[in-house]
Amino acid sequence: MNLKYLVTVVSLFVSTSAFSQDKPANYTQKIPGTNQEYDMVVIPSGEFVMGSPAGEANRNADEGPQHKVKLDGFWMGKYEVTWDFFDLYAFKNMEAEMAKRYPDDEKSVAKTDASTRPSPPYVDMSFGMGRAGYPAINMTQYSAIHFCKWLYDKTGVFYRLPTEAEWEYAARAGTKTAYSFGDDPAKMNEYAWYNKNSGGTYKKVGTKKPNPWGLYDMHGNVMEWTLDQYLPDLYAKADGEVKNPHVPVTELYPNSVRGGSWDDDAAVARSAARTPSAAEWKMLDPQLPKSEWWMTNASFLGMRLVRPFKTPSPEEIEAYYNPELIEDY
Repeated sequence: MNLKYLVTVVSLFVSTSAFSQDKPANYTQKIPGTNQEYDMVVIPSGEFVMGSPAGEANRNADEGPQHKVKLDGFWMGKYEVTWDFFDLYAFKNMEAEMAKRYPDDEKSVAKTDASTRPSPPYVDMSFGMGRAGYPAINMTQYSAIHFCKWLYDKTGVFYRLPTEAEWEYAARAGTKTAYSFGDDPAKMNEYAWYNKNSGGTYKKVGTKKPNPWGLYDMHGNVMEWTLDQYLPDLYAKADGEVKNPHVPVTELYPNSVRGGSWDDDAAVARSAARTPSAAEWKMLDPQLPKSEWWMTNASFLGMRLVRPFKTPSPEEIEAYYNPELIEDY
């Protein structure tokens, strides 16, 4: 498949219907009926060179060849999604109890009554590493998409996962080096939690320095889901400048994950580094078929939200929020 022709499948992200802003600004999404909020940062439209140069240290073959990508603007979460936020979706009773303590003038709990939610996990999915203020982990991509749908039901605002290109563009934040802070991995300690400073656990979000666009933990802490199927030779199929690329998911594995984690070397946290999801991330799952909601061996994997400047049509939103369920036997 030629990457140039994947542009048509992203029309749901760039439709001119519904919402548009000429001068978008950073904002905070209040979650009605809760004490939770989620900060969103403006990521301006523009173009960048995706992938890593041949001479970059620890470069992998799937990061090249480099190619130009042009993207429409969007907002991206300032932080990774935390358990405080995700648990309201995962546990309906928690959402209802929270609404009793905080005014729910928008009757948001009623709006999410029919939302599709995860099956109860067999164990504490934080594995005792911390919950309040810590990144939510172990969810599948399918679960992450339905979390976005629950948030849409609750707020009326369209949120989704970033594409691989959007993620790398935001992570680079205008830089061309291996990391948003330069090429020297010795500076990781200032910007990221990784295997040399994490002490074997993830950390509260936003406790290291942000990148130049004000995004925290783009390097390290937890890896982050993207919207795309992982194709190792994808960049070789690019034909000239590509606009808003997206590779639809047609198979359960592998999907593209970015950013590196508390359990990874610095090389995995590079802006261009790509990680494919794997069936082994569900190794401890006793269900048959395996759960579509939880990845019991992915305590290094979380998520971050984006919102395109231009809101898709209701039909396009419905298509995004109802991906085909591919069971894992």
